[in-house]
Amino acid sequence: LAGLAKGGSVPVSRGELIEIGGSYRLPDLMAASGTSLIEVGTTNRTRIGDYEAALDATTALLLKVHPSNYRVMGFAEDTPVAELAATAASKEVPFVYDVGSGLLDETAPWLAHGTPAWAVGEPGVRQTLEAGTDLVTFSGDKLLGGPQAGILAGSAELIEKLRKSPIARAQRIDGATLAALTITFEMYLNGAGAEIPFWAMVSRSDQELRDRLVKVAEGAGVDPLIRASDALAGAGSVPGMTMPSPVLAVTKRPADELWQGLLQARPAIVARRDAGELLLDLRTVDPSDDHHIAAVLRTLCLS
Repeated sequence: LAGLAKGGSVPVSRGELIEIGGSYRLPDLMAASGTSLIEVGTTNRTRIGDYEAALDATTALLLKVHPSNYRVMGFAEDTPVAELAATAASKEVPFVYDVGSGLLDETAPWLAHGTPAWAVGEPGVRQTLEAGTDLVTFSGDKLLGGPQAGILAGSAELIEKLRKSPIARAQRIDGATLAALTITFEMYLNGAGAEIPFWAMVSRSDQELRDRLVKVAEGAGVDPLIRASDALAGAGSVPGMTMPSPVLAVTKRPADELWQGLLQARPAIVARRDAGELLLDLRTVDPSDDHHIAAVLRTLCLS
C-alpha cells in the first residue's frame, strides 16, 4: 500500500475490512500507509459496479482481501477476481489480492487425491494470477506449510518497485526464514509437497489414526474408546471447515487431572477436554512420539 498507493485512494469491499490476530485492522494499516480507504458495497454483497462507482482520478489500486479467518454465509455475493482484474486494467491501476492462506494451487496436485474437501473454495495463488491479478500476497505458513512470512507474487515490474522502497529493507526476512522458505518451495517443485509436515498431517487416513490410537491405549493400559471427531486446519485459515479425525477418550481419571498431568510431562502433551472426557487426537503427532504419550498416560492412570 505504501509502495504503490501512498497519497491515493483504494476501494475495498465492506465485507473485507478484516481484523486478524493481534488487533491488526486493515483500515488502520491503510491509514498508516498514507492511503485513503474507500468502502464499497455492503458487508454481505459487493458487485463490480460498486468498485466502478468508486473509481476516480485519485484511485491508486484495487484491493481484494480474502477473509481467511471468517466467512460471510447466506445471502452473500462476492465480486469475481477476473472482473476486478479487468476493471483495474481498464483504468490502468494495479489489482492486488491478499489470498491469505497460501494455497499454491486450488487443485493441490501434490496430493494423491487432489484438493481435500475442507479446502475446496479456498483461492489458489496460481489461479488468482491466471485470472489477471497483478500482485498476490499470501502467508508463508498456514496452507503453504512453511515458516511465518509474507510473500508477494506477480508482476516483476511492481515487485521491483516495491523492492526499492525503503520500507522493504526494514521488513525483509532473516536468513533462517529464507532458508526454510527455500526448502518448502523446493519440496513443491520436486514433487514432494505431500511430505511437507502440514500436508502430511492433514492427509493421514482415518484408519491409520485409529490404528495408532488403539496401540496408544494398549500401551497406556486404558480401554480403546475411539470416537469420531473433527480437526481444524487452524492458523487463521479455512474458517468453519473441519476434517474427520478420530480421538481416544480416556475416562480412568477426571479429565482435568489428566489434562494437567499431560501438560506437565516433558515434553508436554497437549490434549483437549470435552463433556468431562479427555480426548487425544494424534493427527499432528509424529508416530515416533506415540510411545511417549502411552507411557505418560499409563503413569497418570496408575497413580
